[in-house]
Amino acid sequence: MSGTFTVRLQPVGVEFEVEENETVLNAAFRQGIALPHGCKEGQCAACKSVLTEGEIELMKYSTFALNEMERGQDHILLCRTLALSDIEVELLNYDEELLAKAIPVKQFEGTVTGVTELTHDIRRLDVALEQPLKFWAGQYVDITLPGAEAITRSFSMANTPGEAKNLSFIIKKYPNGRFSSRLDGDLPVGTTVGVKGPYGTCFRREDRDGAVIMVGGGSGMSPLWSILHDHVASGEERPVYFFYGARTRNDLFYLDAFARISSETENFTFVPVLSHAGDDAEWGGERGFVHEVVGAHLRRLGLGEAVDVYACGPAPMIEALTPILYMNNIESDRVYFDKFTPASN
Repeated sequence: MSGTFTVRLQPVGVEFEVEENETVLNAAFRQGIALPHGCKEGQCAACKSVLTEGEIELMKYSTFALNEMERGQDHILLCRTLALSDIEVELLNYDEELLAKAIPVKQFEGTVTGVTELTHDIRRLDVALEQPLKFWAGQYVDITLPGAEAITRSFSMANTPGEAKNLSFIIKKYPNGRFSSRLDGDLPVGTTVGVKGPYGTCFRREDRDGAVIMVGGGSGMSPLWSILHDHVASGEERPVYFFYGARTRNDLFYLDAFARISSETENFTFVPVLSHAGDDAEWGGERGFVHEVVGAHLRRLGLGEAVDVYACGPAPMIEALTPILYMNNIESDRVYFDKFTPASN
């Protein structure tokens, strides 16, 4: 059997078409229907749903994301699901605001305009697109490098949506990283790259009450930098607390920019946290792990439940932060994560 099938999403009552050999998630992206997602590779469980009608085939996935018991109960991962007939799916997680603000995923051609060293292992990559990309602050794209073997990685935009034709990305270098290792001399200005997006559910929510808490580590600065500047540009008057975890002072960057924002913006607090300050007697800031410092500040500030939290960074940081937020009674539906998972290839 081949052709085009219909996907019905419950309980939201949304329908769309999926082509043969196209995953349900990619079909939704293509048609501007934003569904919960994370890695898009069957590893994170963010798109886990229940098949209630129809026949499907599941591509390879991690049993950490979908175990045998769940599969036996007709749970599926939308990023791994190929439709073999018309199907109906019950969403386990959905966000009405996300669905309302969906942007169709498109393919763009970009040109590298610069690579800047921010720390010993963090770079800023600047890319100019041939046409503007519409996205929400905090979202990301897939970038494909040219070569005999295409290398595709996901990176969050560091700039605000108002600069959508010129994109910036804050990227952490990894030893033997197939993409990031090319950022030091092997990705010259003028290199053509493929850009596909936007993706991501950890984007700035507007017109809310209460404080905003941002928590980042490493290249998690990238989406938070976009969210912060979009918030400042919006003119919304909400207390903002930005926590950034690093190992040592040499791993901090944009400190002058943070100082400027603090001087120009009311109710903004930047809290850098060093986990390996050691005997650094000159460091007068917070020490320890960033999630611990966030917890201490929450207990002292007493912000209440009406708080928006944006947390972006490595999986261990996100996993350590989650119970901290729960213990401080932060409403779970106002917590937005961007968990950076290792590439599978």
